[in-house]
Amino acid sequence: MEADLLGLEISKGELRRLTGFDPDEVFRPSIMGDKQKRVGFFANEILIAIALTPLIVGLIYAFLILPTIGSSIPWGITLLIFVPIAVIFGRWLYRRFTCPQVVTILLDEVDRYHDVIKAIDINDQLVTSTNSQASIRDRTKVISGLQLIREDLARSLKMERILRDNKKLLANHQELLSNNLASLQALQVSQDASEYAQILNQSLQIAIDVQAEIRKLTLTP
Repeated sequence: MEADLLGLEISKGELRRLTGFDPDEVFRPSIMGDKQKRVGFFANEILIAIALTPLIVGLIYAFLILPTIGSSIPWGITLLIFVPIAVIFGRWLYRRFTCPQVVTILLDEVDRYHDVIKAIDINDQLVTSTNSQASIRDRTKVISGLQLIREDLARSLKMERILRDNKKLLANHQELLSNNLASLQALQVSQDASEYAQILNQSLQIAIDVQAEIRKLTLTP
């Protein structure tokens, strides 16, 4: 991947700083539509449940089971079966009620944004043989568009966190209300570069969806 594309990516650390949530810990319905992400998510949940089970079972057994009914293998087995399920379900409920829906939506937009970057990387590898001046100019415009979208995504996530913490603080952060949609719409690529034109259109749709979420944030009482 080219250096300019690597610089466009939004790292998990930056997402954690902007949202206050670990992006890997946020359950998003969109994950269910991607087999690889779905398997990874549930594998992570199962590993966490398995790691926590001995501690939870030990505490319940030591402080509840033994003092009341004494040593009991059936109860121990029952706990080993149901505690992991309870951990997974409890973590799901916790995320559902602590992570705002707008965060999940914006994180989905971040995933779409990263997919566009991957599409450019693939296209870069396909067009290395042509390397025409028009292609280079069009790629530069697409990269400029993605830089604008990156700014809007970061701005939206930052705004959501400010509003979540204290909506009155938005008055001191009016710069967050601005967006780069108009600048992105002004970008044009040559008609010959159909691949880059399609990529730019995908980018524009992401920018429109992100702007819609910003509007919802500012209108929500």
